[in-house]
Amino acid sequence: MSRTVLIIEDNPGIAELVRMHVQDLGMHPVLADRGDAGLDRFREGGVDLVILDLMLPGMDGLAVCREIRTGSDYVPVLMLTAKSTELDRVLGLEMGADDYLTKPFSVAELAARVKALFRRVDAMANRDRAASGPDQEIARDGLRIDPARRRVEIHGQAIDLTAREFDLLWHFAANPGRVFSRSQLLDAVWGYNHDGYEHTVNTHINRLRGKIERDPANPEFVETVWGVGYRLRD
Repeated sequence: MSRTVLIIEDNPGIAELVRMHVQDLGMHPVLADRGDAGLDRFREGGVDLVILDLMLPGMDGLAVCREIRTGSDYVPVLMLTAKSTELDRVLGLEMGADDYLTKPFSVAELAARVKALFRRVDAMANRDRAASGPDQEIARDGLRIDPARRRVEIHGQAIDLTAREFDLLWHFAANPGRVFSRSQLLDAVWGYNHDGYEHTVNTHINRLRGKIERDPANPEFVETVWGVGYRLRD
């Protein structure tokens, strides 16, 4: 089945170029030239990948990405921008973008990034199924995770997690007691590993603890193994 790629780009020339090459990859492109319009189309459903410009009218790309990540379903986001500073890359990734491509970019690089994102999504799904079986709940010490509904409860109370926070917690829960470095978590949960972005893991760990821990400073579930990484307490 053809995958649908939502392209949110206000430059007509770039949008058409991306559309043509997404179509050449055998995928179905959908265009939006404003951030708010693109977000509306995303919320209609059926989108498998978002290619998102950073500077957009109506709503900028960071805001759009942040809204996309508030949903329960995970959809990869490839951010496009004319900016190339470290701060811009970090902001995009911390808002939930999966990868970052700076204009001008080559068609070959765009195609490679798109295909790589879909390979990573498929690989992550296969790893999770292998680790705990399809749709198998995990329950321990008051924590219950339902992967089929992507629902988390702590002592019977539903917890609202973003898609990335859920994926991070699920990865820990599928491997209880195993310590993961930030680099390993980037590979396994984000699907990429770029030098200098390990602090993104710290940010998401802190946000996750703020939602599932009674005292984030003294976590019951996700603990720090100093000098190594993080693990779900076994």
